[in-house]
Parts: sequence; structure tokens; C-alpha cells
Amino acid sequence: MAAPPKPADETVDGGAIARPCEVTMTRRLLAVLLAVSALGHPAAAAEPILGDWLIPNGEIATAKACGPSFCIIAASGKYKGRQVARVSGTAPLYLGEVIDPTTGKSYEGSAKVEGASLTLKGCAFKIVCRSHVWKRR
Repeated sequence: MAAPPKPADETVDGGAIARPCEVTMTRRLLAVLLAVSALGHPAAAAEPILGDWLIPNGEIATAKACGPSFCIIAASGKYKGRQVARVSGTAPLYLGEVIDPTTGKSYEGSAKVEGASLTLKGCAFKIVCRSHVWKRR
């Protein structure tokens, strides 16, 4: 009985010889790895919370990725450089903590993005809550 014919070989990057099924599997694996790595970092999805926000008093706060979360930091005014929130999740609702820059106390909070508005809400004991609405700059 004769041996089955060998499949045609193909040269891939680096000059190595690979069979067509190996090339296809390598490409599929690469595509899956790229997709998974993009899901692993919040900024990779260009979350709507990212960017500069105009606070009603005229000051600016900037939301940026910080580790697996998003940090909102005062970018201008009296509290420039102080973190005012750290939240995680995906649009439109992000959960975490809101920090009062005047006292440094943190509260359970949320940030909700609706169009060009961001509502930052902080609650003490889940009973007394306060919200601020910011506009995208």
C-alpha cells in the first residue's frame, strides 16, 4: 500500500516551513490572543468616561485608566492633582468610590455617562447621597 501524499509545504515568516493547516491555526491563535488582550484593559475599549470633564464651577477633571479601574483627578483649580473618584465597570454605569477633595473622605459612589454628561454620585451609608453633573469638555 502506498503512503498518502504529503501536503504541500509553505514558507512562513522567518523562513520556516509549515504545512497549510499549521499556518491557519497559527493565524487563528494570534487573532484570539489579540482579541483577549484587548478585552483585558479598560482603556482598550475607549470607554466613554475617559477624557476631560467641565465641572459647574468652571474647573476641569480628567478621567483616565488606572490599572483595572478609572481614576478621576482634578486637573485645575484649588484641588488640582487630587483624585476625586476611582470607579470600574463599563458604560454607561461605573461603580466605586467618590472622594471629597476638601476632606479626603471617600464614599460609595458611581459615575454614569449619558451622552456628553457625567453624573458623579456619592453616598454616605447608602442613605444620604449627593450628585454632581459634569459636561464633556
